Amino acid sequence: MSKIQQLQAYLKENQYDAAFITTPDNVFYFTNFKSNPHERLLGVMVFQEAEPFLICPKMEVPDAANSGWSQEIVGHLDTDNPWNLVAQATQSRGITLSNLAIEKSHLTVERLESLQEIYPQANFVRLDDKLNEMRVIKDEVEIEKLRKAAQLADYAIEVGCKEIAEGKTEIEILAAIETAVQAKGCKMSFETMVLSGPKTASPHGTPGDRQIQKGDMILFDLGVIYEGYCSDITRTVAYGEPTEAQKEIYNTVRKANENAIAAVKPGIRAMELDKIARETITDAGYGEYFTHRLGHGLGISVHEFPSVTGTNELELKTGMVFTIEPGVYKSDITGVRIEDDVVVTENGVEVLTKFTKDLIIL
Repeated sequence: MSKIQQLQAYLKENQYDAAFITTPDNVFYFTNFKSNPHERLLGVMVFQEAEPFLICPKMEVPDAANSGWSQEIVGHLDTDNPWNLVAQATQSRGITLSNLAIEKSHLTVERLESLQEIYPQANFVRLDDKLNEMRVIKDEVEIEKLRKAAQLADYAIEVGCKEIAEGKTEIEILAAIETAVQAKGCKMSFETMVLSGPKTASPHGTPGDRQIQKGDMILFDLGVIYEGYCSDITRTVAYGEPTEAQKEIYNTVRKANENAIAAVKPGIRAMELDKIARETITDAGYGEYFTHRLGHGLGISVHEFPSVTGTNELELKTGMVFTIEPGVYKSDITGVRIEDDVVVTENGVEVLTKFTKDLIIL
């Protein structure tokens, strides 16, 4: 059963007339068409039985057709009112919408009001949970793309380590990493992070013109997109011999990462993984310096459902893919984060990111 057919079965089961999907990543999930429409309207309308249609900027219609979408494509010019075109495409199918499923977490108030104008009789219901439920389980084709994305992330970390030299700036190292990835025909999945020295203690720090010095710890956080699927890896390395305090933090974070990964299997709850990693760090005396969740879902989006937090009771299932990224951020010593991408298998776990977690001293 295709993804569209799965959604159609859900619509029938719940007596929803249609679903209007507007998140670019979810449009890609159902159509294989990847677009960044900016402020323009992009969406796919799926009905219980009638032919679905894709609406996108007219200049992108050829790209949408080439992506493999074989159903109707409605293109709109910048001078068009795209909502009128949505209404016409629905009316041409002879369908009156009473219950329309939408992405409530994505649709703006302005766009909801536009839908209310063209479907004044419609009741708008939440589609987000169903989409999360569908996307959270990856099939083997998706997992293979995630494996390739992870291999590219490993390569990018390797490039970064080779670029480290005294006097080089964070930005220079970052540029070398991104150039190497682009040379392989790929893009980064988010803004690459290269942080050095005291800046490693900022979990979402901004790379700048700080020059690498002997004695620095250097944190890389990056990801690569392969055929629409994202990786996300963090490694922390040392330039020159680290202090005993830095080694202790590094080893604590590595142990938290590995303890959590070892516990991954179908049936365990997301919150239990967070607890395992957090207790490892707390027992070592650094609990207050682990200031974020353990991880997040990974796939078409670099951050997607589920959130691996201490309160998420979701039971893991085979085919779920997410990150495990404990960290300790102590400004007077160092920040360390170690992040891997993992997939839940029938028997346990497969770690997609393979770059060594031994402390590299350059």
